[in-house]
Amino acid sequence: MSSGQALRESALFAGSAMRARAPVCYTPMPEVPIFLSIKTHSPSPLTRLSEEEQLFYATVRQFAQETIAPAVRTMDDEQQLAPGLVQKLTELGLMGIEVPEELGGSEGSFFDAVLAIEAISQVDPGVAVLVDVHNTLVVNATRRWATEDQRAHWLPKLAAGTVGAYALSEAGSGSDAFALQTRAEKAGDGYRLNGRKLWISNAKEAGLFLVFATLDPAAGYRGITAFFVEKGTAGLTVGRKEDKLGIRASSTCELLLDGCVVSAANLLGAEGKGYKIAIETLNEGRIGIGAQMLGLAEGAWAHAAKYAKERKQFGKAIAEFQAVQFSLAEMATEIEAAKLMVYNAARLKDAGQPYVREAAMCKLFASQVAESVASKCVEIFGGNGFVRDYPAEKFYRDAKVGKIYEGTSNMQLMTIAKQVL
Repeated sequence: MSSGQALRESALFAGSAMRARAPVCYTPMPEVPIFLSIKTHSPSPLTRLSEEEQLFYATVRQFAQETIAPAVRTMDDEQQLAPGLVQKLTELGLMGIEVPEELGGSEGSFFDAVLAIEAISQVDPGVAVLVDVHNTLVVNATRRWATEDQRAHWLPKLAAGTVGAYALSEAGSGSDAFALQTRAEKAGDGYRLNGRKLWISNAKEAGLFLVFATLDPAAGYRGITAFFVEKGTAGLTVGRKEDKLGIRASSTCELLLDGCVVSAANLLGAEGKGYKIAIETLNEGRIGIGAQMLGLAEGAWAHAAKYAKERKQFGKAIAEFQAVQFSLAEMATEIEAAKLMVYNAARLKDAGQPYVREAAMCKLFASQVAESVASKCVEIFGGNGFVRDYPAEKFYRDAKVGKIYEGTSNMQLMTIAKQVL
């Protein structure tokens, strides 16, 4: 008997013996696919941008550096956007990124919107919120769920600078998003809305609100319905503006609806389909928040690295000390991982592939990275990181909201657990 035959027979005997000793009940391992052939191909890396994407990203970054950066401190102090900034964002095409050209938009991709949010967030995450909510929530909900007539009416306005706001949250329905108290009732050929919304981003600047209200309370979440409500509609009032820890340039206000009547033409989707619109739109919006937190981390890292090269202690730049080098290296590694997750989720969405799990993961992880990197940035700045004359403390303040809005970290974990289990 050859040594090869002996080895095979020995293996077979051992396998038989093991099977004989195995318990009757066992869980087999999932089958692993066997690849019979390997085709040579060169897939594009997730973070490799096409020429068009590179140009778009570079253009938005330059705009952020030249137009937004000089106003960051003032906007943070005054808790409002710089005058004329929305118009400049509109002129650059950032208010209608995915709107078709024939309707006045840029006809870009969802990934383009993610790149824009990331680039702006490197300079001011507060400004990025306006672009994010407007594009990933309001524009996308309109593109997907509106009728042809509604798209023809609203999308040109949104692309031309009418800011959109997404009015879902209420005092008693934050993470429990569908415990809505805002009511809608039939009023002639339209609807009458009554209720109070809280924490509505873009509320001060908005010309159009996407409002969620319960048409049939007895139906639970299946009674939730979505409506377009224009600024200036009788019974609609933008209330108190929140005095926030971070992203202070972004307006966050309460929204009051007191006998606010809208026509049947303002109904988005069918009656009772508001919960589906909200869920599916927020899945996309979470990728936008992931991009915001990614950009924030990148901006904080850039400032920390620059400061470390300039700040001298013991006769040399602190960047020459291994401890600082290691901290910057850890920050860069976390950022790269977050970028891979955000970009992957966005590209899956554009490819029409399932992305709910990836959206939740990228939002969860990117918000953790943003807080970690911003904290380390403050530490590298030392005492200067604790004062408002330097950018570190603002990035640190801005980072915290990433774990809270558009689904808290615990809600993301719930979503991920459902997907993986």
